[in-house]
Amino acid sequence: MYARVTTVYGRPELIDKASAIYRESVIPAARKQKGFLSGTLLVDRETGKGMSITIWESREDMLQNEQNQYYQEQLFKMMVVFTSDPIREEFEVVFKT
Repeated sequence: MYARVTTVYGRPELIDKASAIYRESVIPAARKQKGFLSGTLLVDRETGKGMSITIWESREDMLQNEQNQYYQEQLFKMMVVFTSDPIREEFEVVFKT
């Protein structure tokens, strides 16, 4: 399994809006992607920092949806709350409960 971690900084007053977009649009779109297993959104309401963690069956599945523009489309939906460019990282999941 692999995880894509996207760290973002946004306006704290728009965290509820960002959460709604993630829950109502980003995750339903992710469920249509091959290999998608789960998604989590973490936020710090004071600073506006957020992290999206998505889990994928394989690295290939995770990278494929970047090539088919899924990832870029989801970032675009969230741009209204960002105050800087997102930071994308990938990790191998070595333990998950």
